[in-house]
Amino acid sequence: MTHEHDHDTVVVTDDSGGSSSMGMVLGIIGIVVLLIAVWYFALGPGAGPSTTTNNNDNTINPPAATQPAAPGGSTAP
Repeated sequence: MTHEHDHDTVVVTDDSGGSSSMGMVLGIIGIVVLLIAVWYFALGPGAGPSTTTNNNDNTINPPAATQPAAPGGSTAP
């Protein structure tokens, strides 16, 4: 009885990191671009004009100054 065995040849190639390094570089570049965009729109020149207004139109009238008392008594008639 002879059995013929199928012998499959398996070739394993070791990727020396070429594509994974490229993915890491692209990921870092993407994160840097994202951080720059967040800074630009949230804090930088693209944030738009400030909506804070200072309307200090308050008119405060201090109490009227009193006349100093005349020396020598009352001036009432």
